[in-house]
Amino acid sequence: MDKKKYIQEINKVVAEGKYHDTWDSLSQYRVPEWYRGAKFGIFIHWGVYAVPAFRNEWYPRNMYIQGSPEYEHHIKTYGKQKDFGYKDFIPMFKAENFNADQWAEIFKAAGANYIVQVAEHHDGFQMYRSEVSHYNAFEMGPRRDIAAELKKAVEDKGIIYGASSHRFEHWFFMGHGKEFESDIKEPLKCGDFYWPAMPEPDLQDLSASCPTEEYMEDWLVRTCEIVDRYCPAVVYFDWWIQHSALKPYLKKFAAYYYNRMTEQGREGIINYKHDAFMFGCAVVDIERGQFASPKPYIWQTDTAVARNSWCYTENNQYKTANEILCNLVDVVSKNGRMLLNIGPKADGTIPEEDRRILLEIGEWLKINGEAVYGSSVWRISTEGPTEVVEGQFSDGEFKGFTSEDIRFTVNGSYIYAFILKYPEDGVVRIKSLAEKDAAKLPHFHGIIKNVSVLGFDERPGWKRTEDALVVRTESVKSSKPVVIRILAD
Repeated sequence: MDKKKYIQEINKVVAEGKYHDTWDSLSQYRVPEWYRGAKFGIFIHWGVYAVPAFRNEWYPRNMYIQGSPEYEHHIKTYGKQKDFGYKDFIPMFKAENFNADQWAEIFKAAGANYIVQVAEHHDGFQMYRSEVSHYNAFEMGPRRDIAAELKKAVEDKGIIYGASSHRFEHWFFMGHGKEFESDIKEPLKCGDFYWPAMPEPDLQDLSASCPTEEYMEDWLVRTCEIVDRYCPAVVYFDWWIQHSALKPYLKKFAAYYYNRMTEQGREGIINYKHDAFMFGCAVVDIERGQFASPKPYIWQTDTAVARNSWCYTENNQYKTANEILCNLVDVVSKNGRMLLNIGPKADGTIPEEDRRILLEIGEWLKINGEAVYGSSVWRISTEGPTEVVEGQFSDGEFKGFTSEDIRFTVNGSYIYAFILKYPEDGVVRIKSLAEKDAAKLPHFHGIIKNVSVLGFDERPGWKRTEDALVVRTESVKSSKPVVIRILAD
């Protein structure tokens, strides 16, 4: 690829399009309608790191950190790093059982509105056909255009295709391999698998290591290539793109992406973390966490079926479907969306536990989807004693909810109350729908015409008191959230 020529084309599209590479211009961006209605997506961490399947997807970095569990495991299992490096896993990454149509069927059954494939992780191996580097899935390993196959399969099922780039962290990701005798050594040049393998900076200090112009131009070209080749309706960025040095390139990419989508009559979104974008120019994402209160803006959480890893490992510590559903409901009630990650095996199969969790979520959404998809935030979002911890990396332990913990959405004529743990006696008290004097400013002072329970034939008894809307059932039993539908006028 002639990178200089490609950059000239990028500059031309930015100069001539609706969006330019300034925050003032990018602030014209509006979240598209399809994403406003979408509430549930599937993230896919799948790459060469699925071959060792040890601890997590940071294996390619950690196997070069002397004394780490990955370092010791690697030597014991594969030999010394100078004889068997990370690159030597590539021929073992065959994806011989990968079937994009089967994946799409599972995603459809799970109730996913969109998927986001990790197109390139920190390790630098591209899971798509590329002219930038030979180290991609089309030329090595599977020798297939994974992204193209997956995009076609999911779009055939009516699911939106998205792609993520974690490339920027590659600047330092393989750097520890230069600290001892390994297969990571100079000379390294642009396009090499390990390049540039710079010393790892203080990751909390964004001024500690400044990538070169060559590296940032390479990042821009790689990311724009994904847009031009696959036209993803979601472009997701991992952390470190908030680095001050990347800001001009990040703005240029956003303008290029929005302009390209506009040219095709399509609308896309960019997910970002850590205020990498000026607020309002893209969609904020909270990694493994959420907000404690509803927001007036649309946001997203990305989390995983496993607590310990984003990729497949032999010892993944799985969450339950109920825990994930409770978090999904909490997020949706606060104007968020959930991007739930799975980690396929190196052979291309989705692990049975990942599959089981997805299908269990899908069965619940088949019954209760009307309260989720296309819903909006009600005048309050939460009721009950359990406090949700705000911020990223707060999903390490499931705290559990009580029968008094309720979440709300609204859709058309209905208010939906999600009872996160249905009471054993079948009596639900929704305080936010109490019949109080208007002077006391109740949360709801309209007329309730009917109450029903999604997924159950029983017609519940109900009445409004000054303290609550009291709903009584006899046959309603569930280990997952139960949705009470309230017809209001």
